[in-house]
Amino acid sequence: MDIFFISMALVCGAIGLLGAILPALPGPPVSYLGVLVLLLCGDVTVSTPFLVASGIIMVVITIIDYMLPVWFTQLSGGSRESVRGALAGMLLGLLFMPVGLIIGPFIGAFLGEYVACHRSGKAFKVASLSFIAFIVTTFIKLFYAVMLLVYIVRAVV
Repeated sequence: MDIFFISMALVCGAIGLLGAILPALPGPPVSYLGVLVLLLCGDVTVSTPFLVASGIIMVVITIIDYMLPVWFTQLSGGSRESVRGALAGMLLGLLFMPVGLIIGPFIGAFLGEYVACHRSGKAFKVASLSFIAFIVTTFIKLFYAVMLLVYIVRAVV
């Protein structure tokens, strides 16, 4: 049974890593689930401080992932249309991986803001900050997912 749980923990870690890049997958929670699955293994011990700390970090990262793009858009004076455009661009970008995933939110935010204000300078500023937020949150999620995947691998070896 331990082999099953170890396999599931590794799969969760790998899916969490993919979820750090793909917006359709909740990367940090799935990575954390991989650590929780390790608790079910008899031969593997999981440090309680690590479990608590990584759980708190997962919650904070998940909140940041949703709030930072909105906050950056508001900071730049962007409208709701730019937020909706960035989300639509991100979802459409999934069809044109990997380039679409990177430029989709930027184009979506630009078009959304341009429709709202009809000023290309402002739309570019809003789209740029939206893009920066996307890049920052992606790297934070990647770092967390790699950290937990390394922990899972080290725990089972």
